[in-house]
Amino acid sequence: MKLHQLSFITLVLLSSSAQAFDLGGLKEQLGKAVQTPAQPAAAPTASNPSALSSFSNKDQVGSLKQALTQGAETAVAGLAKENGFLGNDKVRIPLPASLQKAESLMRTVGMGKYADELTTSMNRAAEAAVPEAKTLLVGAVKKMSVEDAKGILLGGSDSATQYFRKTTETQIAGKFKPIVGKSMQKVKLAEKYDQFAGKGVSLGLVDQKDAKLDDYITRKAMDGLFLMMAEQEKAIRANPMQAAGTLAQKVFSAIKL
Repeated sequence: MKLHQLSFITLVLLSSSAQAFDLGGLKEQLGKAVQTPAQPAAAPTASNPSALSSFSNKDQVGSLKQALTQGAETAVAGLAKENGFLGNDKVRIPLPASLQKAESLMRTVGMGKYADELTTSMNRAAEAAVPEAKTLLVGAVKKMSVEDAKGILLGGSDSATQYFRKTTETQIAGKFKPIVGKSMQKVKLAEKYDQFAGKGVSLGLVDQKDAKLDDYITRKAMDGLFLMMAEQEKAIRANPMQAAGTLAQKVFSAIKL
């Protein structure tokens, strides 16, 4: 097998012979763009909006805050532990797309352990960072207005999750990234990836948003967090008795989808 056929991942992992590779020769092999996933269907909205009229604004907001605090804390706790990301197929952070394309080739030439080590390190970094989200999420709940609460209660099955994204995503990224960066400093392969990914961007081998591994892991960690929060929200809407507090159970039961 010729060296140029080992593709971009080999550049990252074989630093001793990295300069011998022809990045331009890899463009044809790895140039196929990752297909844009289909847009999800619009989430259903509450089927019984008139039910809210039997609850005061204070009760509506209070019940929602109970449920959202519960959901946020549960999602964070589930991810902020060993294998919280790595052991959960729904949120496990894979290699960046440019490396995924070559992963099977790596395994055929006996380099699979490097891919596994890098994947484990990325997920461990996410697990270390995610506890930082709890304070921000709970803070967003406390600042929620009556209008926010009604919009969430009567909105789609992930309305609360979208509210959290809008109000906390930037701050969470700011908290996650330094922790991710510190974790990945111990991983030599991460440094090699960043060195070559910049060149890969100019050749169309690497998506710009994936050019820095810290940025990639931070983004994927947030995606995983919000996914698990969305699952908590859907579970409470589907089964209001899972909500914390009698009032929250009553309100969500009244507007059950």
